[in-house]
Amino acid sequence: MGQYVAPLRDMQFVLHEFLNVTEEFKNLPAYQEIDADIINQVLEEGAKFTQEVLFPLNHSGDREGCHYDAATKAVTTPKGFKEAYKQYVEGGWAALACDPEYGGQGLPVSLNNSFYEMLNSSNQAWTMYPGLSHGAYECLKEHGTDDQKKFYLPKLVSGEWTGTMCLTEAHCGTDLGLLRTKAEPQADGTYSITGSKIFISAGEHDMSENIVHLVLARLPDAPEGSKGISLFLVPKFLPNADGSVGARNGITCGAIEEKMGIHGNSTCQMNLDGAIGTLIGQPHKGLNAMFVFMNAARLGVGMQSLGLTEVAYQNALVYAKDRIQMRSLSGPKAPDKPADPIIVHPDVRRMLLTAKAYAEGARALTSYVALQIDRELNHPDEEVRKEAAGEVALLTPIVKAFITDNGWIATSEAMQVYGGHGYIAEWGMEQYVRDARINMIYEGTNTVQSLDLLGRKILMDNGAKLRAFGEKVKAFVEENGLDEQMAEFVSPLGELGEKVGKLTMEIGMKAFQNQDEVGAAAVPYLRVVGHMVFSYFFAQMAKIALAKKDSGDKFYESKLATARFYFARLYPETAMLIRQARSGASNLTALDADLF
Repeated sequence: MGQYVAPLRDMQFVLHEFLNVTEEFKNLPAYQEIDADIINQVLEEGAKFTQEVLFPLNHSGDREGCHYDAATKAVTTPKGFKEAYKQYVEGGWAALACDPEYGGQGLPVSLNNSFYEMLNSSNQAWTMYPGLSHGAYECLKEHGTDDQKKFYLPKLVSGEWTGTMCLTEAHCGTDLGLLRTKAEPQADGTYSITGSKIFISAGEHDMSENIVHLVLARLPDAPEGSKGISLFLVPKFLPNADGSVGARNGITCGAIEEKMGIHGNSTCQMNLDGAIGTLIGQPHKGLNAMFVFMNAARLGVGMQSLGLTEVAYQNALVYAKDRIQMRSLSGPKAPDKPADPIIVHPDVRRMLLTAKAYAEGARALTSYVALQIDRELNHPDEEVRKEAAGEVALLTPIVKAFITDNGWIATSEAMQVYGGHGYIAEWGMEQYVRDARINMIYEGTNTVQSLDLLGRKILMDNGAKLRAFGEKVKAFVEENGLDEQMAEFVSPLGELGEKVGKLTMEIGMKAFQNQDEVGAAAVPYLRVVGHMVFSYFFAQMAKIALAKKDSGDKFYESKLATARFYFARLYPETAMLIRQARSGASNLTALDADLF
Protein backbone atom coordinates (compact mmCIF):
# COMPACT_ATOMS: atom_id res chain seq x y z
CA MET A 1 0.00 0.00 0.00
CA GLY A 2 2.92 2.34 0.51
CA GLN A 3 2.93 5.56 2.48
CA TYR A 4 2.27 9.28 2.19
CA VAL A 5 3.66 12.16 4.26
CA ALA A 6 2.44 15.63 3.28
CA PRO A 7 5.45 17.72 2.10
CA LEU A 8 4.73 20.53 4.53
CA ARG A 9 8.27 21.89 4.53
CA ASP A 10 8.28 22.39 0.78
CA MET A 11 4.74 23.79 0.77
CA GLN A 12 5.78 26.31 3.41
CA PHE A 13 8.89 27.19 1.41
CA VAL A 14 6.80 27.89 -1.69
CA LEU A 15 4.15 29.92 0.14
CA HIS A 16 6.34 31.84 2.59
CA GLU A 17 9.76 32.14 0.96
CA PHE A 18 9.13 31.89 -2.78
CA LEU A 19 5.75 33.65 -3.02
CA ASN A 20 5.75 35.53 0.31
CA VAL A 21 1.99 35.17 0.42
CA THR A 22 1.41 36.94 3.72
CA GLU A 23 2.86 40.14 2.25
CA GLU A 24 0.64 39.68 -0.81
CA PHE A 25 -2.39 39.18 1.44
CA LYS A 26 -1.81 42.58 3.06
CA ASN A 27 -2.89 44.09 -0.29
CA LEU A 28 -6.05 41.97 -0.43
CA PRO A 29 -8.68 43.31 2.03
CA ALA A 30 -10.38 39.92 2.44
CA TYR A 31 -7.14 38.25 3.58
CA GLN A 32 -5.28 40.94 5.52
CA GLU A 33 -5.67 39.07 8.82
CA ILE A 34 -4.22 35.82 7.50
CA ASP A 35 -0.68 35.24 8.71
CA ALA A 36 1.88 32.45 8.49
CA ASP A 37 0.62 30.79 11.67
CA ILE A 38 -2.89 30.41 10.26
CA ILE A 39 -1.56 29.04 7.00
CA ASN A 40 0.72 26.55 8.72
CA GLN A 41 -2.01 25.42 11.11
CA VAL A 42 -4.44 24.72 8.27
CA LEU A 43 -1.76 22.81 6.34
CA GLU A 44 -0.85 20.74 9.39
CA GLU A 45 -4.47 19.81 10.07
CA GLY A 46 -4.97 19.06 6.38
CA ALA A 47 -1.97 16.75 6.50
CA LYS A 48 -3.50 14.80 9.38
CA PHE A 49 -6.79 14.33 7.54
CA THR A 50 -5.22 13.27 4.26
CA GLN A 51 -2.59 10.99 5.79
CA GLU A 52 -4.77 9.33 8.40
CA VAL A 53 -8.23 9.25 6.80
CA LEU A 54 -7.88 9.35 3.01
CA PHE A 55 -4.61 7.64 2.16
CA PRO A 56 -5.55 4.30 3.80
CA LEU A 57 -8.59 4.17 1.46
CA ASN A 58 -6.67 4.76 -1.76
CA HIS A 59 -5.45 1.26 -2.53
CA SER A 60 -8.57 -0.50 -1.22
CA GLY A 61 -10.81 1.91 -3.13
CA ASP A 62 -8.92 1.20 -6.35
CA ARG A 63 -9.20 -2.56 -5.85
CA GLU A 64 -12.89 -2.49 -4.92
CA GLY A 65 -14.15 0.22 -7.26
CA CYS A 66 -17.72 1.51 -7.35
CA HIS A 67 -20.83 -0.67 -7.48
CA TYR A 68 -23.82 -0.06 -9.76
CA ASP A 69 -27.31 -1.40 -9.03
CA ALA A 70 -29.16 -1.64 -12.36
CA ALA A 71 -32.53 -2.00 -10.63
CA THR A 72 -32.31 1.17 -8.54
CA LYS A 73 -29.77 2.96 -10.77
CA ALA A 74 -27.80 3.73 -7.59
CA VAL A 75 -24.03 3.80 -7.21
CA THR A 76 -22.24 2.78 -4.03
CA THR A 77 -18.70 4.05 -3.48
CA PRO A 78 -15.91 1.86 -2.07
CA LYS A 79 -15.87 0.95 1.60
CA GLY A 80 -14.92 3.90 3.79
CA PHE A 81 -15.43 6.61 1.15
CA LYS A 82 -18.78 7.80 2.51
CA GLU A 83 -17.52 7.91 6.09
CA ALA A 84 -14.42 9.84 5.05
CA TYR A 85 -16.59 12.37 3.24
CA LYS A 86 -18.66 12.82 6.40
CA GLN A 87 -15.45 13.67 8.30
CA TYR A 88 -14.43 16.03 5.51
CA VAL A 89 -17.72 17.93 5.76
CA GLU A 90 -17.76 17.98 9.55
CA GLY A 91 -14.21 19.32 9.55
CA GLY A 92 -15.30 22.30 7.43
CA TRP A 93 -12.88 21.43 4.62
CA ALA A 94 -15.48 21.87 1.88
CA ALA A 95 -16.01 25.51 2.91
CA LEU A 96 -12.33 26.43 3.23
CA ALA A 97 -12.00 28.92 0.34
CA CYS A 98 -15.67 29.74 -0.19
CA ASP A 99 -17.43 33.07 0.35
CA PRO A 100 -18.62 33.66 3.96
CA GLU A 101 -21.88 35.02 2.47
CA TYR A 102 -22.76 31.40 1.65
CA GLY A 103 -21.25 29.81 4.75
CA GLY A 104 -17.65 29.61 3.61
CA GLN A 105 -14.55 30.26 5.69
CA GLY A 106 -13.22 32.86 3.26
CA LEU A 107 -9.63 31.60 3.19
CA PRO A 108 -7.39 32.18 0.16
CA VAL A 109 -7.44 30.01 -2.95
CA SER A 110 -3.68 29.64 -2.60
CA LEU A 111 -4.11 27.92 0.77
CA ASN A 112 -6.94 25.72 -0.48
CA ASN A 113 -4.71 24.81 -3.41
CA SER A 114 -2.04 23.35 -1.13
CA PHE A 115 -4.69 21.37 0.73
CA TYR A 116 -5.89 19.94 -2.57
CA GLU A 117 -2.40 18.77 -3.41
CA MET A 118 -2.52 16.69 -0.23
CA LEU A 119 -5.98 15.40 -1.07
CA ASN A 120 -4.84 14.27 -4.51
CA SER A 121 -1.67 12.64 -3.23
CA SER A 122 -3.61 10.69 -0.66
CA ASN A 123 -6.59 9.67 -2.80
CA GLN A 124 -7.30 11.21 -6.21
CA ALA A 125 -10.42 9.16 -6.92
CA TRP A 126 -12.05 10.23 -3.63
CA THR A 127 -11.00 13.85 -4.08
CA MET A 128 -12.90 14.11 -7.36
CA TYR A 129 -16.24 13.98 -5.52
CA PRO A 130 -15.77 17.19 -3.51
CA GLY A 131 -13.33 18.65 -6.05
CA LEU A 132 -15.93 19.01 -8.78
CA SER A 133 -18.22 20.80 -6.34
CA HIS A 134 -15.81 23.75 -6.25
CA GLY A 135 -16.21 24.25 -9.98
CA ALA A 136 -19.99 24.12 -9.70
CA TYR A 137 -19.83 26.63 -6.84
CA GLU A 138 -17.67 29.06 -8.83
CA CYS A 139 -19.90 28.80 -11.90
CA LEU A 140 -23.13 29.41 -9.99
CA LYS A 141 -21.57 32.18 -7.94
CA GLU A 142 -20.65 34.06 -11.11
CA HIS A 143 -23.56 33.21 -13.43
CA GLY A 144 -26.42 31.87 -11.29
CA THR A 145 -29.71 33.62 -10.59
CA ASP A 146 -30.53 34.88 -7.09
CA ASP A 147 -32.77 31.84 -6.51
CA GLN A 148 -30.10 29.43 -7.71
CA LYS A 149 -27.55 31.00 -5.41
CA LYS A 150 -29.97 30.98 -2.48
CA PHE A 151 -30.94 27.33 -2.83
CA TYR A 152 -27.70 25.74 -4.02
CA LEU A 153 -24.61 27.68 -2.96
CA PRO A 154 -24.92 27.16 0.83
CA LYS A 155 -25.37 23.42 0.25
CA LEU A 156 -22.38 23.19 -2.08
CA VAL A 157 -20.27 25.27 0.30
CA SER A 158 -21.11 23.11 3.30
CA GLY A 159 -20.51 19.94 1.30
CA GLU A 160 -24.01 18.61 2.00
CA TRP A 161 -24.51 18.56 -1.78
CA THR A 162 -21.92 17.88 -4.48
CA GLY A 163 -21.67 19.05 -8.08
CA THR A 164 -20.86 17.71 -11.54
CA MET A 165 -20.33 19.01 -15.06
CA CYS A 166 -22.34 17.21 -17.76
CA LEU A 167 -20.81 18.03 -21.14
CA THR A 168 -19.73 15.01 -23.16
CA GLU A 169 -22.03 12.87 -25.31
CA ALA A 170 -21.22 9.56 -26.99
CA HIS A 171 -20.88 11.10 -30.46
CA CYS A 172 -18.98 14.23 -29.37
CA GLY A 173 -16.16 14.75 -26.94
CA THR A 174 -14.22 17.97 -27.31
CA ASP A 175 -16.46 19.25 -30.11
CA LEU A 176 -19.38 20.30 -27.93
CA GLY A 177 -21.01 22.05 -30.88
CA LEU A 178 -22.27 18.62 -31.92
CA LEU A 179 -24.20 17.88 -28.73
CA ARG A 180 -27.86 16.87 -29.03
CA THR A 181 -29.36 17.11 -25.54
CA LYS A 182 -32.58 19.17 -25.76
CA ALA A 183 -34.16 21.63 -23.34
CA GLU A 184 -37.87 22.44 -23.81
CA PRO A 185 -39.23 25.58 -22.09
CA GLN A 186 -42.09 24.98 -19.63
CA ALA A 187 -44.90 27.29 -18.59
CA ASP A 188 -43.44 27.75 -15.08
CA GLY A 189 -40.11 29.04 -16.39
CA THR A 190 -38.27 25.75 -15.97
CA TYR A 191 -37.04 23.48 -18.77
CA SER A 192 -37.64 19.82 -19.55
CA ILE A 193 -34.28 18.33 -20.52
CA THR A 194 -33.81 15.11 -22.46
CA GLY A 195 -30.62 13.45 -23.65
CA SER A 196 -27.64 11.35 -22.60
CA LYS A 197 -24.20 12.26 -21.27
CA ILE A 198 -21.15 10.05 -20.82
CA PHE A 199 -17.91 10.14 -18.82
CA ILE A 200 -19.54 12.14 -16.02
CA SER A 201 -17.18 11.98 -13.05
CA ALA A 202 -19.01 11.58 -9.72
CA GLY A 203 -22.31 11.61 -11.63
CA GLU A 204 -24.02 9.30 -9.14
CA HIS A 205 -22.87 8.19 -5.68
CA ASP A 206 -23.92 7.71 -2.07
CA MET A 207 -21.66 10.28 -0.40
CA SER A 208 -23.87 13.38 -0.39
CA GLU A 209 -27.56 14.13 0.11
CA ASN A 210 -28.00 15.64 -3.35
CA ILE A 211 -26.02 16.11 -6.57
CA VAL A 212 -26.15 19.35 -8.54
CA HIS A 213 -25.59 18.67 -12.24
CA LEU A 214 -24.60 21.50 -14.57
CA VAL A 215 -25.84 20.34 -17.96
CA LEU A 216 -25.20 21.67 -21.46
CA ALA A 217 -28.22 21.42 -23.77
CA ARG A 218 -29.92 23.10 -26.74
CA LEU A 219 -33.06 25.21 -26.73
CA PRO A 220 -35.57 24.66 -29.60
CA ASP A 221 -34.48 27.86 -31.36
CA ALA A 222 -30.76 27.29 -30.82
CA PRO A 223 -28.40 28.07 -33.69
CA GLU A 224 -26.14 25.25 -34.80
CA GLY A 225 -22.72 24.68 -33.33
CA SER A 226 -21.21 25.96 -30.11
CA LYS A 227 -23.12 29.25 -30.35
CA GLY A 228 -26.36 27.38 -29.69
CA ILE A 229 -25.49 25.80 -26.35
CA SER A 230 -27.17 26.78 -23.09
CA LEU A 231 -26.32 25.78 -19.52
CA PHE A 232 -28.83 24.36 -17.06
CA LEU A 233 -28.88 23.47 -13.40
CA VAL A 234 -30.39 20.00 -12.98
CA PRO A 235 -30.43 18.61 -9.42
CA LYS A 236 -30.73 14.91 -8.64
CA PHE A 237 -33.46 15.82 -6.14
CA LEU A 238 -35.52 18.99 -6.53
CA PRO A 239 -35.19 21.20 -3.46
CA ASN A 240 -38.21 22.15 -1.41
CA ALA A 241 -38.97 25.75 -0.51
CA ASP A 242 -37.15 25.34 2.81
CA GLY A 243 -34.01 24.03 1.09
CA SER A 244 -34.59 20.40 2.03
CA VAL A 245 -34.42 17.60 -0.52
CA GLY A 246 -37.67 17.05 -2.42
CA ALA A 247 -38.83 14.88 -5.30
CA ARG A 248 -36.46 12.76 -7.42
CA ASN A 249 -35.67 14.45 -10.72
CA GLY A 250 -35.55 12.75 -14.12
CA ILE A 251 -31.76 12.37 -14.29
CA THR A 252 -30.39 8.90 -13.58
CA CYS A 253 -27.25 6.83 -14.01
CA GLY A 254 -27.49 4.23 -16.78
CA ALA A 255 -24.11 2.61 -16.08
CA ILE A 256 -20.66 3.29 -14.71
CA GLU A 257 -17.61 2.99 -16.95
CA GLU A 258 -15.01 0.25 -16.44
CA LYS A 259 -11.82 2.25 -16.89
CA MET A 260 -8.07 1.91 -16.46
CA GLY A 261 -7.75 4.08 -13.35
CA ILE A 262 -9.48 6.20 -10.72
CA HIS A 263 -11.65 3.17 -9.98
CA GLY A 264 -12.89 4.69 -6.74
CA ASN A 265 -14.64 7.46 -8.64
CA SER A 266 -17.90 6.74 -10.43
CA THR A 267 -17.57 7.73 -14.08
CA CYS A 268 -21.20 7.63 -15.17
CA GLN A 269 -23.43 7.46 -18.18
CA MET A 270 -26.21 9.89 -17.26
CA ASN A 271 -29.67 9.77 -18.82
CA LEU A 272 -32.02 12.76 -18.74
CA ASP A 273 -35.67 11.95 -19.37
CA GLY A 274 -37.70 15.11 -18.97
CA ALA A 275 -35.45 16.24 -16.13
CA ILE A 276 -36.44 19.60 -14.68
CA GLY A 277 -33.75 22.23 -14.99
CA THR A 278 -33.31 25.98 -14.68
CA LEU A 279 -31.29 28.18 -17.01
CA ILE A 280 -27.88 29.42 -15.84
CA GLY A 281 -26.87 32.69 -17.48
CA GLN A 282 -28.15 33.73 -20.89
CA PRO A 283 -29.70 31.48 -23.57
CA HIS A 284 -27.16 30.16 -26.09
CA LYS A 285 -24.30 31.44 -23.88
CA GLY A 286 -23.82 28.24 -21.94
CA LEU A 287 -20.21 27.66 -22.93
CA ASN A 288 -19.23 31.08 -21.61
CA ALA A 289 -20.71 30.22 -18.23
CA MET A 290 -19.38 26.66 -18.22
CA PHE A 291 -15.85 27.88 -18.90
CA VAL A 292 -15.74 29.09 -15.30
CA PHE A 293 -16.28 25.47 -14.25
CA MET A 294 -14.01 24.06 -16.96
CA ASN A 295 -11.08 26.32 -16.10
CA ALA A 296 -11.41 25.44 -12.41
CA ALA A 297 -11.44 21.77 -13.41
CA ARG A 298 -8.37 22.17 -15.62
CA LEU A 299 -6.43 23.67 -12.75
CA GLY A 300 -7.76 20.86 -10.58
CA VAL A 301 -6.48 18.21 -12.97
CA GLY A 302 -3.02 19.76 -12.85
CA MET A 303 -3.23 19.43 -9.06
CA GLN A 304 -4.18 15.78 -9.47
CA SER A 305 -0.96 15.02 -11.33
CA LEU A 306 1.12 17.08 -8.91
CA GLY A 307 -0.37 14.99 -6.10
CA LEU A 308 0.41 11.73 -7.89
CA THR A 309 3.93 12.85 -8.76
CA GLU A 310 4.66 13.66 -5.13
CA VAL A 311 3.30 10.42 -3.63
CA ALA A 312 4.93 8.27 -6.33
CA TYR A 313 8.27 10.00 -5.70
CA GLN A 314 8.00 9.51 -1.94
CA ASN A 315 7.39 5.79 -2.23
CA ALA A 316 10.05 5.24 -4.89
CA LEU A 317 12.55 7.05 -2.68
CA VAL A 318 11.80 4.85 0.32
CA TYR A 319 12.09 1.75 -1.84
CA ALA A 320 15.38 2.89 -3.41
CA LYS A 321 16.95 3.43 0.00
CA ASP A 322 15.84 0.02 1.22
CA ARG A 323 16.21 -2.28 -1.79
CA ILE A 324 19.69 -3.75 -2.25
CA GLN A 325 20.84 -4.78 -5.73
CA MET A 326 24.36 -5.04 -7.19
CA ARG A 327 27.32 -2.90 -6.20
CA SER A 328 28.01 0.71 -7.02
CA LEU A 329 30.22 1.06 -10.09
CA SER A 330 32.61 3.20 -8.04
CA GLY A 331 32.94 0.61 -5.27
CA PRO A 332 30.80 -0.76 -2.42
CA LYS A 333 28.76 1.82 -0.51
CA ALA A 334 27.31 -0.65 2.01
CA PRO A 335 30.18 -3.11 2.61
CA ASP A 336 28.36 -4.68 5.55
CA LYS A 337 25.58 -5.85 3.20
CA PRO A 338 25.66 -8.32 0.30
CA ALA A 339 24.75 -5.52 -2.14
CA ASP A 340 24.26 -1.76 -2.17
CA PRO A 341 20.93 0.07 -1.91
CA ILE A 342 19.83 0.89 -5.44
CA ILE A 343 19.83 4.63 -4.70
CA VAL A 344 23.62 4.54 -5.24
CA HIS A 345 23.13 3.80 -8.96
CA PRO A 346 23.18 6.93 -11.16
CA ASP A 347 20.16 6.07 -13.29
CA VAL A 348 18.00 5.31 -10.25
CA ARG A 349 18.94 8.77 -9.01
CA ARG A 350 17.99 10.21 -12.41
CA MET A 351 14.53 8.68 -12.14
CA LEU A 352 14.05 9.89 -8.57
CA LEU A 353 15.31 13.39 -9.35
CA THR A 354 13.04 13.59 -12.40
CA ALA A 355 10.01 12.98 -10.20
CA LYS A 356 11.33 15.29 -7.48
CA ALA A 357 11.99 18.14 -9.90
CA TYR A 358 8.64 17.81 -11.63
CA ALA A 359 6.87 17.80 -8.26
CA GLU A 360 8.71 20.90 -7.01
CA GLY A 361 8.27 22.77 -10.28
CA ALA A 362 4.56 21.94 -10.38
CA ARG A 363 4.11 23.00 -6.76
CA ALA A 364 5.68 26.37 -7.52
CA LEU A 365 3.59 26.88 -10.67
CA THR A 366 0.22 25.84 -9.21
CA SER A 367 0.79 27.89 -6.06
CA TYR A 368 1.74 30.90 -8.17
CA VAL A 369 -1.42 30.56 -10.28
CA ALA A 370 -3.56 30.17 -7.17
CA LEU A 371 -2.09 33.38 -5.77
CA GLN A 372 -2.87 35.14 -9.05
CA ILE A 373 -6.47 33.95 -8.70
CA ASP A 374 -6.55 35.47 -5.20
CA ARG A 375 -5.29 38.74 -6.68
CA GLU A 376 -7.71 38.57 -9.61
CA LEU A 377 -10.70 38.11 -7.31
CA ASN A 378 -9.75 40.35 -4.41
CA HIS A 379 -7.27 43.10 -5.25
CA PRO A 380 -8.78 46.61 -5.00
CA ASP A 381 -6.84 47.86 -8.06
CA GLU A 382 -8.58 47.02 -11.33
CA GLU A 383 -5.30 47.01 -13.26
CA VAL A 384 -3.81 44.47 -10.87
CA ARG A 385 -6.91 42.30 -11.20
CA LYS A 386 -6.69 42.52 -14.99
CA GLU A 387 -2.98 41.64 -15.02
CA ALA A 388 -3.58 38.67 -12.71
CA ALA A 389 -6.48 37.44 -14.86
CA GLY A 390 -4.26 37.56 -17.92
CA GLU A 391 -1.61 35.43 -16.24
CA VAL A 392 -4.18 32.90 -15.03
CA ALA A 393 -5.57 32.60 -18.56
CA LEU A 394 -2.08 32.13 -20.01
CA LEU A 395 -0.91 29.60 -17.44
CA THR A 396 -4.08 27.49 -17.07
CA PRO A 397 -3.42 25.29 -20.14
CA ILE A 398 0.19 24.89 -18.99
CA VAL A 399 -0.95 23.77 -15.55
CA LYS A 400 -3.29 21.25 -17.11
CA ALA A 401 -1.12 19.88 -19.93
CA PHE A 402 2.50 20.37 -18.86
CA ILE A 403 1.97 19.11 -15.32
CA THR A 404 -0.09 16.10 -16.40
CA ASP A 405 2.46 15.21 -19.10
CA ASN A 406 5.16 15.44 -16.46
CA GLY A 407 3.05 13.45 -14.01
CA TRP A 408 2.87 10.59 -16.50
CA ILE A 409 6.65 10.73 -16.94
CA ALA A 410 7.32 10.98 -13.21
CA THR A 411 4.98 8.20 -12.08
CA SER A 412 6.37 5.94 -14.81
CA GLU A 413 9.92 6.65 -13.66
CA ALA A 414 8.94 6.07 -10.03
CA MET A 415 7.37 2.73 -10.94
CA GLN A 416 10.53 1.79 -12.84
CA VAL A 417 12.58 2.28 -9.68
CA TYR A 418 10.75 -0.75 -8.26
CA GLY A 419 11.73 -2.98 -11.16
CA GLY A 420 9.32 -5.91 -11.44
CA HIS A 421 7.72 -5.07 -8.10
CA GLY A 422 6.46 -1.82 -9.63
CA TYR A 423 3.96 -3.79 -11.69
CA ILE A 424 2.56 -5.65 -8.69
CA ALA A 425 -0.61 -4.09 -7.30
CA GLU A 426 0.24 -4.54 -3.62
CA TRP A 427 3.04 -1.96 -3.86
CA GLY A 428 0.60 0.66 -5.12
CA MET A 429 2.83 2.15 -7.80
CA GLU A 430 1.02 0.84 -10.86
CA GLN A 431 -2.15 2.57 -9.66
CA TYR A 432 -0.42 5.95 -9.75
CA VAL A 433 0.65 5.34 -13.35
CA ARG A 434 -2.87 4.31 -14.38
CA ASP A 435 -4.44 7.28 -12.65
CA ALA A 436 -1.85 9.71 -14.05
CA ARG A 437 -2.50 8.59 -17.61
CA ILE A 438 -6.18 9.52 -17.34
CA ASN A 439 -5.31 13.05 -16.27
CA MET A 440 -3.84 13.77 -19.71
CA ILE A 441 -7.22 13.04 -21.33
CA TYR A 442 -10.11 14.61 -19.46
CA GLU A 443 -11.09 18.28 -19.06
CA GLY A 444 -9.78 18.86 -22.56
CA THR A 445 -7.01 16.64 -23.88
CA ASN A 446 -3.49 17.99 -23.69
CA THR A 447 -3.55 18.63 -27.42
CA VAL A 448 -6.63 20.80 -26.92
CA GLN A 449 -4.81 22.65 -24.13
CA SER A 450 -1.88 23.22 -26.48
CA LEU A 451 -4.18 24.62 -29.17
CA ASP A 452 -5.81 26.82 -26.54
CA LEU A 453 -2.45 28.17 -25.40
CA LEU A 454 -0.96 28.86 -28.83
CA GLY A 455 -4.09 29.65 -30.83
CA ARG A 456 -6.32 31.48 -28.35
CA LYS A 457 -4.18 32.70 -25.47
CA ILE A 458 -1.17 33.84 -27.51
CA LEU A 459 -1.79 34.35 -31.23
CA MET A 460 -5.31 35.78 -30.86
CA ASP A 461 -4.04 38.66 -28.71
CA ASN A 462 -0.82 39.02 -30.72
CA GLY A 463 1.22 37.61 -27.86
CA ALA A 464 0.28 40.28 -25.31
CA LYS A 465 -0.15 37.87 -22.36
CA LEU A 466 3.05 36.02 -23.21
CA ARG A 467 5.00 39.26 -23.55
CA ALA A 468 3.75 40.47 -20.18
CA PHE A 469 4.99 37.29 -18.52
CA GLY A 470 8.17 37.45 -20.58
CA GLU A 471 8.90 40.92 -19.18
CA LYS A 472 8.98 39.43 -15.69
CA VAL A 473 11.41 36.78 -16.88
CA LYS A 474 13.58 39.40 -18.59
CA ALA A 475 13.61 41.62 -15.50
CA PHE A 476 14.75 38.70 -13.33
CA VAL A 477 17.51 37.81 -15.80
CA GLU A 478 18.76 41.40 -15.92
CA GLU A 479 18.60 41.74 -12.14
CA ASN A 480 20.70 38.62 -11.58
CA GLY A 481 22.82 38.56 -14.72
CA LEU A 482 26.03 39.70 -13.02
CA ASP A 483 25.75 37.27 -10.11
CA GLU A 484 28.25 34.49 -10.87
CA GLN A 485 26.47 32.07 -8.54
CA MET A 486 23.28 32.50 -10.53
CA ALA A 487 24.84 32.14 -13.98
CA GLU A 488 24.00 28.44 -14.32
CA PHE A 489 20.31 29.30 -13.87
CA VAL A 490 19.99 32.76 -15.38
CA SER A 491 21.84 32.12 -18.64
CA PRO A 492 19.65 29.24 -19.84
CA LEU A 493 16.54 31.06 -18.64
CA GLY A 494 17.44 34.16 -20.64
CA GLU A 495 18.25 32.10 -23.72
CA LEU A 496 14.96 30.24 -23.55
CA GLY A 497 12.98 33.44 -23.11
CA GLU A 498 14.49 34.80 -26.33
CA LYS A 499 13.91 31.54 -28.19
CA VAL A 500 10.25 31.44 -27.15
CA GLY A 501 9.74 34.95 -28.52
CA LYS A 502 11.32 34.06 -31.86
CA LEU A 503 9.46 30.73 -32.09
CA THR A 504 6.13 32.41 -31.38
CA MET A 505 6.68 35.00 -34.10
CA GLU A 506 7.75 32.34 -36.60
CA ILE A 507 4.70 30.17 -35.99
CA GLY A 508 2.44 33.21 -36.13
CA MET A 509 3.81 34.21 -39.53
CA LYS A 510 3.39 30.67 -40.88
CA ALA A 511 -0.18 30.56 -39.57
CA PHE A 512 -1.14 33.50 -41.80
CA GLN A 513 -0.49 31.21 -44.77
CA ASN A 514 -1.71 27.92 -43.30
CA GLN A 515 -3.66 27.43 -40.05
CA ASP A 516 -2.48 23.80 -39.87
CA GLU A 517 0.88 25.22 -38.81
CA VAL A 518 -0.69 26.03 -35.43
CA GLY A 519 -1.97 22.49 -34.98
CA ALA A 520 1.36 21.00 -36.01
CA ALA A 521 3.41 23.13 -33.61
CA ALA A 522 1.05 23.39 -30.63
CA VAL A 523 2.04 20.37 -28.52
CA PRO A 524 5.82 20.87 -28.55
CA TYR A 525 5.25 24.63 -28.26
CA LEU A 526 3.31 24.22 -25.00
CA ARG A 527 6.10 22.11 -23.52
CA VAL A 528 8.66 24.74 -24.50
CA VAL A 529 6.64 27.47 -22.77
CA GLY A 530 6.07 25.13 -19.83
CA HIS A 531 9.82 24.73 -19.46
CA MET A 532 10.28 28.50 -19.67
CA VAL A 533 7.86 28.92 -16.77
CA PHE A 534 9.52 26.15 -14.75
CA SER A 535 12.96 27.60 -15.51
CA TYR A 536 11.85 30.99 -14.22
CA PHE A 537 10.53 29.50 -10.99
CA PHE A 538 13.49 27.14 -10.46
CA ALA A 539 15.89 30.06 -10.93
CA GLN A 540 14.03 32.06 -8.29
CA MET A 541 13.99 29.12 -5.88
CA ALA A 542 17.70 28.54 -6.51
CA LYS A 543 18.42 32.17 -5.61
CA ILE A 544 16.66 31.70 -2.27
CA ALA A 545 18.50 28.43 -1.66
CA LEU A 546 21.89 29.99 -2.50
CA ALA A 547 21.30 32.75 0.04
CA LYS A 548 20.53 30.18 2.76
CA LYS A 549 22.71 27.21 1.81
CA ASP A 550 25.14 27.92 4.67
CA SER A 551 22.36 28.13 7.25
CA GLY A 552 22.83 24.52 8.29
CA ASP A 553 19.39 23.56 7.02
CA LYS A 554 19.88 20.70 4.57
CA PHE A 555 16.57 21.60 2.92
CA TYR A 556 18.25 24.38 0.94
CA GLU A 557 21.05 22.09 -0.17
CA SER A 558 18.42 19.71 -1.54
CA LYS A 559 16.50 22.54 -3.20
CA LEU A 560 19.64 23.79 -4.93
CA ALA A 561 20.60 20.31 -6.14
CA THR A 562 17.12 19.80 -7.60
CA ALA A 563 17.31 23.09 -9.50
CA ARG A 564 20.72 22.11 -10.89
CA PHE A 565 19.38 18.73 -11.97
CA TYR A 566 16.41 20.39 -13.67
CA PHE A 567 18.59 22.70 -15.75
CA ALA A 568 21.12 19.98 -16.57
CA ARG A 569 18.78 17.08 -17.36
CA LEU A 570 15.21 18.25 -18.05
CA TYR A 571 15.58 21.76 -19.50
CA PRO A 572 17.64 20.46 -22.52
CA GLU A 573 14.46 18.86 -23.87
CA THR A 574 13.58 22.34 -25.14
CA ALA A 575 16.15 22.13 -27.96
CA MET A 576 14.41 19.08 -29.42
CA LEU A 577 10.96 20.55 -28.87
CA ILE A 578 11.84 23.80 -30.65
CA ARG A 579 13.08 21.83 -33.66
CA GLN A 580 9.84 19.85 -33.68
CA ALA A 581 7.71 22.97 -33.46
CA ARG A 582 9.66 24.63 -36.27
CA SER A 583 9.51 21.59 -38.58
CA GLY A 584 6.14 22.69 -39.93
CA ALA A 585 2.94 20.94 -40.91
CA SER A 586 3.98 19.34 -44.18
CA ASN A 587 5.63 16.31 -42.59
CA LEU A 588 2.28 15.59 -40.91
CA THR A 589 -0.15 16.49 -43.70
CA ALA A 590 1.64 15.36 -46.87
CA LEU A 591 0.75 11.67 -46.55
CA ASP A 592 -2.66 10.80 -47.96
CA ALA A 593 -4.94 9.26 -45.33
CA ASP A 594 -5.31 6.09 -47.42
CA LEU A 595 -1.55 5.51 -47.20
CA PHE A 596 -1.35 5.39 -43.42
